[in-house]
Amino acid sequence: MALLDKISLPEDVRKLQQKELGRLCAELREYIVDCCSKNPGHLASSLGAVEIITALHYIYNTPKDKIVFDVGHQAYAHKILTGRKEQFKKMRTEGGISGFPLRSESPYDVFGAGHSSTSISAALGLAEAARLSGSGEKVVAVIGDGALTGGLAWEGLNNTGSTLADVLIILNDNNISIDEAAGGIHNYLLRITTDPTYNRMKSRIWNALGEGKIREWVQKKVTDTKSNLVRGSGGAIFEALGFRYFGPIDGNDIDQVTDTLRKLKDLKGPRILHCITTKGKGYAPAEKDPVVWHAPGKFNPATGERVRQSYPAARYQDVFGEVLVQLAKADTKVVGVTPAMASGCGMTALEKAMPERFFDVGIEEEHAVTFSAGLAAGGMKPFCNIYSSFSQRAYDCIIHDVALQGLPVVLCFDRAGLVGEDGATHHGCFDLAAYRSVPGTTIAAPRNELELKNLMYTALEAKKGPFIIRYPRGCGEGVEWKDVEPAILPPGKGECLKKGSRVAVLALGPSACRAVEAAQLCLEQTGLNPSVYDMRYLKPLDTGILEEVASSCRAILTVEDGALKGGLFGAVSEYFAGRPGSPLIKGAGIPDRFIANAPQSVQREECGIDTDGILDLLLQMIKG
Repeated sequence: MALLDKISLPEDVRKLQQKELGRLCAELREYIVDCCSKNPGHLASSLGAVEIITALHYIYNTPKDKIVFDVGHQAYAHKILTGRKEQFKKMRTEGGISGFPLRSESPYDVFGAGHSSTSISAALGLAEAARLSGSGEKVVAVIGDGALTGGLAWEGLNNTGSTLADVLIILNDNNISIDEAAGGIHNYLLRITTDPTYNRMKSRIWNALGEGKIREWVQKKVTDTKSNLVRGSGGAIFEALGFRYFGPIDGNDIDQVTDTLRKLKDLKGPRILHCITTKGKGYAPAEKDPVVWHAPGKFNPATGERVRQSYPAARYQDVFGEVLVQLAKADTKVVGVTPAMASGCGMTALEKAMPERFFDVGIEEEHAVTFSAGLAAGGMKPFCNIYSSFSQRAYDCIIHDVALQGLPVVLCFDRAGLVGEDGATHHGCFDLAAYRSVPGTTIAAPRNELELKNLMYTALEAKKGPFIIRYPRGCGEGVEWKDVEPAILPPGKGECLKKGSRVAVLALGPSACRAVEAAQLCLEQTGLNPSVYDMRYLKPLDTGILEEVASSCRAILTVEDGALKGGLFGAVSEYFAGRPGSPLIKGAGIPDRFIANAPQSVQREECGIDTDGILDLLLQMIKG
């Protein structure tokens, strides 16, 4: 019988003998690979973290003791071990569990995640809450080396190190090691620094020294010695921040991880355990190419052959990447900036063609925006591509560093609107409402691939910024764009797609295409022929279209793939507010709630912004 069949909750893991944990880890990997081959998810990261997660649940009394995961896409083993083994098969599907830790889903998910670099700050909050309540809970944060580049992680480190909080931070280093193991000396230091007798003696001496220059001198000598013994010691920077640093250890050696955690569990104060892991560990194809296997889609688990996806049209991200290279070839001042999303947003095309004009700044959205502002101030023409959801983290920088200074930064928001299986943490719902109020900002949404190309050429001509272009995840509408001469689309000018009467649909982005379909169905079913306009720009708004519609229609339906409150519906409603005899205005958009994971088509249907949903609203307006 498989060990995993005996495991329902972490208390079952704690009943095992330590020598059985290696077998359990192997079975967890096999289960994750099998499930993800049929139901795609984030594979390689979770395979690399299996031993860390297993050891944590073995040593700590979860859920009383708290484990906080950063980003959360490495937490699949955690989901399986905490009562969701069967549900894991349907993860990220409609009605299924989330692909990220979710507080409402399980008491073991103590803090939700989806964006990066949050774990240390959250863990400090949990630790201080435990101290104030006297609960005696232990708190552990698990953060990857990529997430550690984020500014919020360093804010958390800086604050945590200045406290006496009982927090253990596990640095899951699966790419670039912060420091390098130094053979026998490294192993000796690890044994010494985690030895209980050593730590009891160190604490007594430390307390006896008291506050003052002697303690500071001793601490400096200890830190300098460690830095000299462990070549290029990354531990020194953590100890300078107030942490006790341990490691690095082999994070895929279950015995070493378990033994180390056992020794560190009852130590007090801020600690960091540095674990070196292999992304994709235990599955050869994922180990060989962890970038591709980060989220590989469906595949044959026996052979590692991926099921190649065929697309009915070009993906927006690929259009962006190809057009950016065209722009960069024509203008030597064009550069590309991305916060660790080069492959996802299509900017790898620029990286290959002109690596000197490509900047991947790591998971640092705020820095990406302000860095782009600096490039613009220096005369360059930056295209900064950020997923719409992640742009929220750079909101202040967009206002203060770009808009306030009027700098010509092109901000391309990929994954705008509903994103599908990644769910609520990744939807780009709020960008339209968030940035519409920012002075001097241009906000555009292309309805298809050619419009994206044209808007990128248009944005390049802008003398001031920010110029925001937001577009969805997935494929375009299948229109020809590659060999079409680009056109400049004047800001504040939309387009009439279908001329009708009595009712007008004002749409933004690809919603305009669905609006045309719905209007045609309405004509066929009722004989009423609604007009359809692609507004193209949310800001500046095409007031000419609004006046035209007001003079010829008695009702307006706005349609947008963004939050209904504050976006296009809000802008149109504000324009007509208080005007006598103005048209009736209704809106279709993402409602005032978070939308769960499901296919994009299902999510659009839920929100009423698919073709049928738009048609239903038109029919209601006609009857009304």
